Amino acid sequence: MPGGAVWLNGEFVERDAARVSAFDAGLQHGVGLFETMLAVDGRVFRLEAHMARISESARALGLSERLRGGALGEAVTACVRRAGLGRARVRATVTGGDLNLLTDRSGSGATDPTVLIDVREATAYPAAMFERGVSVVIADWRVNPLDPFEGHKTLRYWPRLRELQVAAGKQAAEAITLQVSNHVAGGCVSNVFLVRGGSLVTPIARGEEESVGAQLPSPVIPGITRSVVLEWAASRGIPVTRRMCGVGDLLDADEVFLTNSGWGVLPVVRVEAERVDSGEPGPMTRDARAHWLAATEEESGSTT
Repeated sequence: MPGGAVWLNGEFVERDAARVSAFDAGLQHGVGLFETMLAVDGRVFRLEAHMARISESARALGLSERLRGGALGEAVTACVRRAGLGRARVRATVTGGDLNLLTDRSGSGATDPTVLIDVREATAYPAAMFERGVSVVIADWRVNPLDPFEGHKTLRYWPRLRELQVAAGKQAAEAITLQVSNHVAGGCVSNVFLVRGGSLVTPIARGEEESVGAQLPSPVIPGITRSVVLEWAASRGIPVTRRMCGVGDLLDADEVFLTNSGWGVLPVVRVEAERVDSGEPGPMTRDARAHWLAATEEESGSTT
């Protein structure tokens, strides 16, 4: 299939023929999970980590006990190779299927989910975003740390997308979401890092609460690119603090950057009307981005 590939419930299909039931739980009730990944030269960056995250979420949220990360990863790889793209955006979506969750009275998650994999050209972000940095705004929407579905990549993305629309109307690249306690959660589609005095600070993510002694569960998604940055920091001997952060921490930071699988590491130079330090991407942000770019090329086996 020129320009991409689509896999639906075990079969490759033409894009126009990729349809699910009108009664699918993903459509009817927003029941589902997804992963967005980057593929370079036919290999998905950190595929195993993505598959582990979606499989763990499927079990934790009662979506399906039958989702196997290894098998799903094989399907993702086959789809990426069929697409034959140099740099590709890969999305794997798993829904509750044909309202199966409503018929599973055992609560065991013994359902047959709908599985859709879509591979297409990766988004070409303007070079200026990384050379000059971007502006962000503070979202009006708040996330609740006591909501057990926060911290997972569910299909419940409307609030995030709406905030992104509002941000775009203000010429901003991202909207920073806060918890109901007014602590920073992250971007609508990204994790956030602050640089202070040569150290990194990042909000506590789901799964890290016990190790850092957090008082509340975290609604922050444990990002795959976030983990790459944490590995980079460890390799450089850069101290990292995971803690609750406020908007004041953003404004007082030496540098701010965002991470996700699409843009990698994105420098932030303005929060609302306030400039971040010098108003230019800082050296630690540039180093983190260089590391991410090198890692994606190295793991793909590319030499270009």
